[in-house]
Amino acid sequence: MPLFGLIGKNISYSFSQVYFREKFEKLQLTDHSYVNFDLQDITKFPSIFTKHPDLRGCNVTIPYKEAVIPYLSGLSNKAKEIGAVNVIKVEKDRLTGYNTDYYGFQASLQPLLRKEHGKALILGTGGASKAVAFSLKELGIDHTFVSRKPEEGQISYEDLDEKTMKNNPVIINCTPLGTYPDIESKPAIPYDYITPKHLLYDLIYNPAETSFLKEGKERGATTSNGLRMLQLQAEKAWEIWNSSDR
Repeated sequence: MPLFGLIGKNISYSFSQVYFREKFEKLQLTDHSYVNFDLQDITKFPSIFTKHPDLRGCNVTIPYKEAVIPYLSGLSNKAKEIGAVNVIKVEKDRLTGYNTDYYGFQASLQPLLRKEHGKALILGTGGASKAVAFSLKELGIDHTFVSRKPEEGQISYEDLDEKTMKNNPVIINCTPLGTYPDIESKPAIPYDYITPKHLLYDLIYNPAETSFLKEGKERGATTSNGLRMLQLQAEKAWEIWNSSDR
């Protein structure tokens, strides 16, 4: 029986599990199943394959998109360039890492872009933010990482003044702030400087409208959550798992 699953931490509810179970039903793949592998530590990752020899593929979510890489046999060119993995294809004892986040993000962002959207702020520096940065680069949009602990080439939340906000009309939240059940929290940016020229994109999909997006909407900005991105990256994952090539 072909088995698929999600690797992450504290993932009692997941988009992927619901999405693929519904997909299997629609396709009448009654022998297929999808489960969550909730790991408190990435060192438990190899044991999944010992216990589940029928495993054909996995999705990877927070906080293991980078930490899982040393356990893999190889990476696709895109995943290697991005430095993060959200899909694993299992072929016997070979585990290949892919990144479909960048594709889902890029395809869902593109219809929202206007000519003034040439610069972006990426809030957060985790695995998902790497895929976002890669997508923006391909779209020709300059980006700056905003971090609580900025490294070289990054800025802090304290650096976000009126000029910086004005010069970066695209703002993407790649942090978990605002995710259910902590729906009141939001990134500490100066929301008063947001205008109708801004585009606010939140990778979070639960709730559908985060506090971050509400703040933008109230000021006339274009807003989008991460649901379409997740749907698109999931379909791309399904293609990878069912392709005959590596």
